Amino acid sequence: MPYNGLYTLDEIDFKGRRVFLRVDYNVPLDDKGNILDDFRIKESLPTIKKIFQKGAVQIIIASHLGRPENKEAIYRMDNIAKKVYLLTGKKTEKVSDCIDLEGVFPTPQQAPIVVLENLRFHEQEEKNDEVFAQKLAKNADIYINDAFGVCHRKHASVHAITKFLPGGIGLLVEKELRIFEGILTNPERPFIAILGGSKLETKLPLIMNMMDKVDNALLGGAMIFTFYKAMDYDIGKSLYDKDYVANAKMLGNNEKIILPVDIVIADDKDNPTNISVMSPKTIPSYMIGLDIGPESIEEFKKILLQAKTVIWNGPLGYYENPKFAKSTNELLKFLANNQSIKTVIGGGDTASAAENLGLRDKFFHTSTGGGASLTLLEGKKMPAMEALKENTLKFKEKGV
Repeated sequence: MPYNGLYTLDEIDFKGRRVFLRVDYNVPLDDKGNILDDFRIKESLPTIKKIFQKGAVQIIIASHLGRPENKEAIYRMDNIAKKVYLLTGKKTEKVSDCIDLEGVFPTPQQAPIVVLENLRFHEQEEKNDEVFAQKLAKNADIYINDAFGVCHRKHASVHAITKFLPGGIGLLVEKELRIFEGILTNPERPFIAILGGSKLETKLPLIMNMMDKVDNALLGGAMIFTFYKAMDYDIGKSLYDKDYVANAKMLGNNEKIILPVDIVIADDKDNPTNISVMSPKTIPSYMIGLDIGPESIEEFKKILLQAKTVIWNGPLGYYENPKFAKSTNELLKFLANNQSIKTVIGGGDTASAAENLGLRDKFFHTSTGGGASLTLLEGKKMPAMEALKENTLKFKEKGV
């Protein structure tokens, strides 16, 4: 049976078929276009292996890379194709575009793996253009989405394309969905959320959805100053959302929410000359709050030690400056060293922080998609998955 209305690799007959595999190979690059971290490519290998094991004759790999403005050479998929070949050992050919390849598209005999050129070299990709999507689908028989990091978007290669090919989800997307479903519906308790971020406006849907699921929510990031403002604290130059003070006042009455008791403050977030720690109640007018303080870190650790499950979304300080990354780094190390706690890192900046510390593999799960995981944690539906659910009838029509 399909998983929540989505066909998985187990339900699909790939024998003799050509497969359009949408992956998220948006990997970090140096200034020459060399791949700095191939984690996302490696994460797709189980799906590639299983599709071939089930008899597919060709896999057509499609991904975006970076944010190209004018088809810059650094964003071409050549180095991606080379890495795919090295990791799979299968002959891999990279083609010159992702559409309009009549007469030059490799046969399965010529190349069992074909890597298409960067999808975002065409503006129609992000516009969810159906003509573009139909062209993408032209050389394939089946569509598989294994690009969790873009499932929250309505882009042609994850949304409109489902109108033209029968499809399902790959192993990575299936794993991500099952893990988040398990955490949100049946977590081992106590269940603690660590939530950071700069604006309460953007994190409010997340906090509201999590309140009836978690036992406690430990808050950090600049959004905490909207809560302090609602408590009539003097917050100095600290950022806050004036239009959401009333929301913060309401949420602040929820005993599940734990706010930091001390704050790292400075005279400037990028080039500070004066850094100190103090209570959030009376921050001087010329100072700005940029991280949670050492007393709060210890208090958070005591609460986390009681946890069975932890979900973390968003850094706790102004992580872009190492001077204000201490709380995020220290708590990541703490959770990594307490592996009896089932910790899920919700992608995005938090996952990047874990990677920078070499801790990515120390947690129960580190998500590959910040925006996608945030969508799930907010209780919202992901457009790419909804499109695939509508697509399932095509399996019967085409005998897949």
